[in-house]
This record gives sequence, C-alpha cells and structure tokens, in this order.
Amino acid sequence: MAPSVGQTRQTLTADLRALGVSTGQVLLVHASLRRIGAVRGGAAEVVAALRSAVGPQGTLAVPTGTASNSDASMLYFTRTAGMTPEQISQYKAAMPPFDPAATPSEGMGRIAEQIRTTPGAVRSAHPQSSFAALGPMARKLMEGHAIDCHLGESSPLARLYEMDAWILLLGVGYPACAAFHLAEYRYVANPPMRRYRCVIAVAGRAVWHEYRDVVLDDRDLGDLGADFDRTEIAARGRVGQAASRLAPMAPTVDFAAEWLRLHRHPADL
Repeated sequence: MAPSVGQTRQTLTADLRALGVSTGQVLLVHASLRRIGAVRGGAAEVVAALRSAVGPQGTLAVPTGTASNSDASMLYFTRTAGMTPEQISQYKAAMPPFDPAATPSEGMGRIAEQIRTTPGAVRSAHPQSSFAALGPMARKLMEGHAIDCHLGESSPLARLYEMDAWILLLGVGYPACAAFHLAEYRYVANPPMRRYRCVIAVAGRAVWHEYRDVVLDDRDLGDLGADFDRTEIAARGRVGQAASRLAPMAPTVDFAAEWLRLHRHPADL
C-alpha cells in the first residue's frame, strides 16, 4: 500500500485546534490553499476542517470581492492598459452587473470560493466588496451591506467586530487582512473619501452606479502588520505547511486604528 500523501481533514482540524480555533467561534478567514500544502480533497477538505474546528454553532466568513466590477480599481486599469478609447468603451459596455448568487469572487482564493459556493452560504450584496458566510450567524452578518460602504460601519466587518469574531490568516500576510480596512473608517473622524463606480442590475439592465466612500489604501498595511506582530494579540502556528495567525478581531481593529492615527496623514492620500 502506498503511503498517504498530504494533509487531511483530521490533521488540519488538529492544527487549527492547536492554533486556538475553538467550537462556536465566528471566524473571518483569509487563506492560501497553496501555502497550506498538499491537501487530499483540496479546498473542500480545508473548509470541512474549518467547519469541524468551529463546530455546528460556529460561523465562517470570507471576503468574496469583485474588484473588476469597477472602472476605478487597479485591476480595471491593469486589464485596460494599452487599449484604445474605443476598446475601453467596448470593454466597459460588456461588463456584467454583479449577481450575489452567481458572480465569482476574484483574487480571494479557492478556499473563499469553496465557502461561497457551499450550499447554505449567504453572500452580502456589495457589488465590489462582498463577503460570504456559512453557519448559524451567516445571514445576520451578511445583511445590510450598503452599496456606499465597502468595508466600514455598514459592512459585514462591523458586524463581525460587534460579534467578537476572530481573524484567521492561513498562509497569507497582514496586507490581506480585511479587518485592517475597517480601521481606515475609524482612525479619524472624517477619513478621506473618493469616487467609486460599479455595474449593478436595475430592472434587469446593467447600469453604472456612482458613489463616494472612504479611500482604501493597502500600501502601509505591511508595516502595520509588522508592528501588530510585535504585540501578543495574535497566536502563531502552522496549519499544514502554512504559517498562520489567529487574532481576536476587536483588539486587532482597535490597534490598527490607533496605528493609522499615529502613522498615516489623511491629507497625503
């Protein structure tokens, strides 16, 4: 008989438990399947391990953003670089409106997509910065995601903060930590704003919708994460082969807001 290869639901669950994941937690997950290493069963097995670790009373949440649904995102500018004005016009005309039930996430990883597409998952309605959740608190977390609030007080991040959720980073760095962006809404009384545009469906037609929201800037989140890692807020360990962190969300966001207040100058954004 050939030796077994790769992680299993059981080994991953044991690693998650050793890191501090416990029954009943509400868990905001950011994960890289590749960094976890070979997993028999792939992303589905990782999600099964996560569900096993939090148990039937626990809830998993993941970002399921769609950055290309915009004409003001870096992904849009990358994809349209070198196009003629006519080609850009055609590209924009062909952009489909966001559909919470069907639009795939982009750049969030296979584990996030696995959770999004699992029967019973609930997705928030934001056309650029949606989240998905699985578990008994999923609907409460996902409802009320305002179109003019990417990651602030009318987003699932604020609900996660209120529910004393935990943040799990599996093989990804702090720049991927969505909770840091909630701090961007809180570090000053009037954070800098900018214009956003996206495609939504209105009466079955694709319509461009314009709104203003807080400037989201990840350029200094690596430095923020490095300083956060010097605290004792986050537990460290490995899940499979992935260097991982587990941190309570409220202290993490509070630390980030204070760090941004001290290090970031809104007028420079």
